[in-house]
Amino acid sequence: MTITTAQIKELRERTGAGIMDCKKALEKAQGNLEKAIDELRKKGLAKAKKRAGRTAKEGLVHAYIHAGGKIGVLVEVNCETDFVARTEAFQNFVKEIAMQIAATNPLVVNKEELSPKIIEREKEIYHQQAIASGKPEKIIDRIVEGKLQKFFEEACLIEQPYIRDPSIKIKDLLNELVAKTGEKIVVRRFVRFQLGEKLPDETQVSESDA
Repeated sequence: MTITTAQIKELRERTGAGIMDCKKALEKAQGNLEKAIDELRKKGLAKAKKRAGRTAKEGLVHAYIHAGGKIGVLVEVNCETDFVARTEAFQNFVKEIAMQIAATNPLVVNKEELSPKIIEREKEIYHQQAIASGKPEKIIDRIVEGKLQKFFEEACLIEQPYIRDPSIKIKDLLNELVAKTGEKIVVRRFVRFQLGEKLPDETQVSESDA
């Protein structure tokens, strides 16, 4: 039986489980959504979203150096307990996040950290581009929204396609780890250095508006 993207999306929204876990559960349940939810619950994979209100104060700060010392990353990832912070799964996740940052150079961790001014500027640029290209007025808003989503995928770490498997996003990896560990996990902050680069524009993140 073929499992559709829409089925996987609905199951993810209802359970918070990762893409591959949802797909496997749906395949086992032969497309039955309720049975797939039960399958995920049995494996402890349908609880990720319920943990959002808990506090993550433990974790790791990890340093990664790439390209013969020309790129460096410091990233802080938090979890709830020191026990989870010392697990191989958590430490591997932190290392993968550091490599992702080194490779893709995101601006922020998530969309909420982007300044509204930056988002409005991007929307205006995309709007003017669509007009200049002669696109019909009735589809311009859709074009702008599509380009804005692409911008988020480039600028926001959590929204980025995973460098090792572009079919999933970093937030999917995060949700899978949350389900596996049973704890709230947060990519709190990062900084990326590249040899010889100019200092970043401090107006690019919301903190500059404070």
